[in-house]
Amino acid sequence: MRFHHYALEVKNIEESVAFYKKYLGFQEESRMYFMEEEIVFLTLKDFRLELLSGHQKNERLTHLCFEVNHIQDVMHRFGDYRKIEGPYKLENGWETVFYEGPNQEILEFLQVAPPLQ
Repeated sequence: MRFHHYALEVKNIEESVAFYKKYLGFQEESRMYFMEEEIVFLTLKDFRLELLSGHQKNERLTHLCFEVNHIQDVMHRFGDYRKIEGPYKLENGWETVFYEGPNQEILEFLQVAPPLQ
């Protein structure tokens, strides 16, 4: 397991993308839509920032994401312990699941490649 990204909910995604590019030197890596949310990934060297359009009401979208080799192993380890949502398969092939930590922090686990057989 390794750190994959930190996510922030933003009110104006284009303004936020422009800010992080201009003032901090981030580069746009990719864009996608998921469950009516626009998502933009920005990178700065080895750091990845996910910006989420803030259109959902009463949702906590800020989270830490860890990349894992096998999403099923994570789900087996956690079971139903504070599972928030998922698993989901994204349009780019990634698989993800969300859990709540002991202090209501949101933890995402992300598998970016099919597991090796």
